[in-house]
Amino acid sequence: MRCRAGVRLALGGHRMSDFAGADLVVKNPGVPPDSPFLAAAAAAGADVQTDQSLFLARCPAPVLAVTGSKGKSTTAAALAAILREDEPDTRLEHIGGSPLEFLEKLRDHTPVVLELSSWHWNRYASMEEYLQDKRVIAEGQPPEATLVLNADDPWHRRFADGAAARIVLFSTRHRPAGDGAWMEDGTGRMSVRGRLGVAFDPARGPGGLRGYAIGANLLAAAAAAAAFGSDPEAIRRALSRFAGLPHRLEPVGAVAGLRFVNDSAATIPEATVAALATVPPTVVLLAGGADKELDFSILAATAGSLPSGSLRRCVLLAGSATAKLDTALRRAGVGCDGPFDSLDEAFEAALRAAVPGATVLLSPGCASFGMFRNEFERGDSFRALVRQHAATR
Repeated sequence: MRCRAGVRLALGGHRMSDFAGADLVVKNPGVPPDSPFLAAAAAAGADVQTDQSLFLARCPAPVLAVTGSKGKSTTAAALAAILREDEPDTRLEHIGGSPLEFLEKLRDHTPVVLELSSWHWNRYASMEEYLQDKRVIAEGQPPEATLVLNADDPWHRRFADGAAARIVLFSTRHRPAGDGAWMEDGTGRMSVRGRLGVAFDPARGPGGLRGYAIGANLLAAAAAAAAFGSDPEAIRRALSRFAGLPHRLEPVGAVAGLRFVNDSAATIPEATVAALATVPPTVVLLAGGADKELDFSILAATAGSLPSGSLRRCVLLAGSATAKLDTALRRAGVGCDGPFDSLDEAFEAALRAAVPGATVLLSPGCASFGMFRNEFERGDSFRALVRQHAATR
């Protein structure tokens, strides 16, 4: 690595002296707010920023910022597809950390708040603290700004109450008042400045079943783009072609009467619940992995309440969360195999459990660490196993 003259690198760890003498500290969103290194920097008068705050301070284009517990990547990608169709100079931000870190620079932009759930507040003392941190995104907006909220999320009222900005809602359950986006008879619809239109039709799009599973994300993108001023026809065109992202209910093959779906990005139980509601029976579920201190009761209850034969078997991957998941599933009456120490072994067990017409679904509901570098490597490995299986038929 070549550096400019006078630049010194300190690699391989954190030295308190570096923070105590710094003028500027750029922190990763995953660094907890009570970090002693951040405290040392603040005590020394350093300017503490994130990569996002630096971007927002310098970006000359309007920004739509997406935050929430899950669905950010899909929503941002769908928004990008719309804006490429209609507004090529717009910038998108995926807010993975705390809005407090760059609130001043976000006030003139358009935030989109997706569903909030408990899995994301392991950096916080409570859900209430997590909610308060996210809520500041609404407190700094002027009346001429727009705030896009999920009407189906029970927490959305906490954002809307007292907000000065114009509120635009999206919902998979009912039509919101005023402009917004909603599902009606399986079709995404929107109201733009009082005019009704179709945002997307999952049954006709390239995403197939994924269109239903990511419906809330597409509605969020449609509502935000419409509020931003995108042409309704551009919204419809873009979303009609949007096929979703890899590792999110991604069909990866059909071999000898079996379908294979890669949902490796499902790293929380709620995402696996959504997958089970989307994929048609019969299903062999590959689940389990690293612990994020989450509650598996919702997943277990959902799996246990499925019609007889819908969930044929749950094949478990080894990991720090798997024993807890195994216990919850068995108490709910779900048959489990494993845990297996490799995806290869689990895949073979899933093939043995499957019957013609079944879907082998990788939707772990857990993190991937320990067995894989990340959920993407896990999904790539599953895809490779499907290819190998197809080559032997």
